[in-house]
Amino acid sequence: MDIVITGSIAFDYLMTFPGRFKEHLIPDKLDRVSLSFLVDHLDKHFGGIAPNIAYTLALLGERPRVLGTAGKDFDEYRAWLETAGVDTSAVIQLDDVYTASFFANTDLDNNQIASFYAGAMARARDYTLAKTLVRMPDLVVISPNDPQAMTTIAGECREHGVRYLFDPSQQVLRLDKDFLCSGISGAYILICNEYEFELISQKTGLDRDAMLDHVAVLVVTLGDQGSVIYTGGDACRVPVAPVARIADPTGVGDAYRGGFLKGVAAGWPWELCGQVGAVCAAYVLEQVGTQNHRYTPAEFVARFRQTFDDKGLLDGLSKG
Repeated sequence: MDIVITGSIAFDYLMTFPGRFKEHLIPDKLDRVSLSFLVDHLDKHFGGIAPNIAYTLALLGERPRVLGTAGKDFDEYRAWLETAGVDTSAVIQLDDVYTASFFANTDLDNNQIASFYAGAMARARDYTLAKTLVRMPDLVVISPNDPQAMTTIAGECREHGVRYLFDPSQQVLRLDKDFLCSGISGAYILICNEYEFELISQKTGLDRDAMLDHVAVLVVTLGDQGSVIYTGGDACRVPVAPVARIADPTGVGDAYRGGFLKGVAAGWPWELCGQVGAVCAAYVLEQVGTQNHRYTPAEFVARFRQTFDDKGLLDGLSKG
């Protein structure tokens, strides 16, 4: 299946401060804060929701295309994704800005001071499917990005009859009722976490049954409680997969989506799609960084079968 994944492309800069922020804040001077924290550790990771999803999907044997905007510092990242099996031909590299970046400084109490630089992502609205792609795909993933870009691509999918997975997640607060309603009404699959589902419901006035009048599949992720997949009048609860350790939850939802999409591409039952997503998520939870997990398809199948029964449907994957 030809899958195009649209969304943010970013670098994550993660720093650790060997102290406590609160010890350096003066309560009656908070209107004139001027602080500099000397950190003792810095990690730079490849990130952004679209490449995160695509990376996991590529590990499972697909070759997804990423559509998004990156900056003049993207060359190394592009090479990394291509080596991993991700098609970056639809990534627009802009030479006058930097790639979007997330800067986070975390103290000993896990308090965090962070900044997000939109950079090239702010210009994603200038690039449409028709303008960027040589051919229309079988499925488009609309994940968090510049809000106008999300609106435009959803409209294109409806205009051209292209199925899309609608994943508003981090942009739910920015998206208004009209866009959320139109995004849902034209979507094939809607995916969000439990909290985002409640926000979407409040903004749109749509309850779960009303959403299912518009989408074929609704997926709600529940953190350590797994996920629930709703299709018509059926609901399937998928538990999480066991992990050896918990290192960092960042990117776990993206990995779940990558695994779920592999199931969609293969035509597997919805429950199996969710189970594959759960195992993909477990790999990321065990690592720091969103693209530092590794496995061959055969290794993945072996781990999957320690928890779930695929009834032989993953045999082809294990031989890939």
